[in-house]
Amino acid sequence: MQHWRSLAFLLWLALSLCGCQRPAATPPGGGPAPAAGNAAEGPASAAKLRVAMMPKLIGIDYFNACQRGAEEATKELGDVELIYDGPTEDRVDEQSRMIDAWIVRRVDAIAVAANDPVAIAPALKRARDAGIPVITYDADADARRSGRQFFVSQCSPDAIAQALIDEMADQTGGEGEYAVITSSLTAPNQNDWMKRMEAYRAKTHPKMKIVDVKPSQEDQQLAFQRTTDLLKARPGLKGVWGISSVAFPGAADAVQKAGRAGQVAVVGLSTPSSMAPFVQKGVVRTVILWNPVDLGYLTIHVARALARGELQPGAAQIVAGRLGKREIRGDEVLLGPPMRFTKENISQFDF
Repeated sequence: MQHWRSLAFLLWLALSLCGCQRPAATPPGGGPAPAAGNAAEGPASAAKLRVAMMPKLIGIDYFNACQRGAEEATKELGDVELIYDGPTEDRVDEQSRMIDAWIVRRVDAIAVAANDPVAIAPALKRARDAGIPVITYDADADARRSGRQFFVSQCSPDAIAQALIDEMADQTGGEGEYAVITSSLTAPNQNDWMKRMEAYRAKTHPKMKIVDVKPSQEDQQLAFQRTTDLLKARPGLKGVWGISSVAFPGAADAVQKAGRAGQVAVVGLSTPSSMAPFVQKGVVRTVILWNPVDLGYLTIHVARALARGELQPGAAQIVAGRLGKREIRGDEVLLGPPMRFTKENISQFDF
């Protein structure tokens, strides 16, 4: 009898020990652990990925709209925790400082709209060296120096450049002197657009001459002042492009206050909410942009897929929730073609 009692006790002890195994440890970086018994399945579905997303600066309509889209995607997916933060000024040193803080926190992915493609590269490279997936959106970083893996692009830069030139030519007859108000002279996306604008202009509208480019440092009042100065210095100016979300309304306001509406065309890129008053008054005829809500939404889908190992170099497309399939060209994920907002449709959009 004693022998059988001893066997029963040993069986009970073995079963107890099996039930007290330690749970799988969280891997370095703070990310979720692989599902038990099948590491190839990726992170456990119950754990949330921490995606840190940074705009060029916070507090302006355009990036507020991007944030809305990011929050929408986060809520829809259910397995992503969004950390959304950025500098209050157009300063790449502040972006770099915040990226370093995210590296220390060991977030699971970083998405940044770069203020300077070269100056931000070392911080992004530090994140990559720490094993954190890195993407850019809206404004790219130097891919080689930064090691960033994908750029979520609004649409092809050629499509943006051509839309800006063609719209201005249509409004002014395609000849005369023109100026550009940009954000900063180091903004990677805007510098690329201007280069492509000039190439397309020379080929299709050679009588249009871009005679000046002025930075506004993402400051609408400075954009207003730069445009006012241009109108005084160049009284024969036929049109002004405002190619950032605050440069465009600043330029339009200057043309309106100078009493030059209808004489100087203002074309550019900004949000419908910022430009609606100028469109309704006839100062601006057409606003060109993509949907920044969709851009933020797509950015989260790309960051999540990359962090989970579901997006690899060489992929041709990504499926992104309500957006469906989005094309990937090389290391660029394309949102789609630019949109046009006019008096007929601008009131239908709330970003």
